[in-house]
Amino acid sequence: MSRVRSARTLSDTDYQRLLAFRSELRDFTRWSTQAAEDMGLTPALHQLLLVVRGHGTPEGPTIGEAAEQLHIRHHSAVELAQRAERAGLLTRTRNAADHRRVLLGLTEHGSAQLQELTRQHLPRIRALADVLERVVHPETGQSGPPPAAARGRTG
Repeated sequence: MSRVRSARTLSDTDYQRLLAFRSELRDFTRWSTQAAEDMGLTPALHQLLLVVRGHGTPEGPTIGEAAEQLHIRHHSAVELAQRAERAGLLTRTRNAADHRRVLLGLTEHGSAQLQELTRQHLPRIRALADVLERVVHPETGQSGPPPAAARGRTG
């Protein structure tokens, strides 16, 4: 992969904007992990449920498609799906036309867990988008991220 270098000299503000961006991403990830754990889910299980619900087809994703979306190996996705199935969060069914393909679907319990987590996440995503907008376009408003207390963080 080639790297394109810009002739523009980087300013202190450029570094501050990158720091704000990366800090917000870490803060969001930390918060999201805690929200999932508070509901008894690992972050990986939360993400798997999201992959299944967000797939966009009625039959759901295959294990292979889930692995691709999660950026994990196929056998890791199989293990994760087995854990989710044991926890009553999803179902695994063989494709009728091709028995090698295993399709994933949410159970009522998995759907309810994901719905609650998604409700919690949406306001945080909007707040994150506002911060990122200020990072990308500092000329349009307040510079830098708001103080942690303004985002509702407790630590």
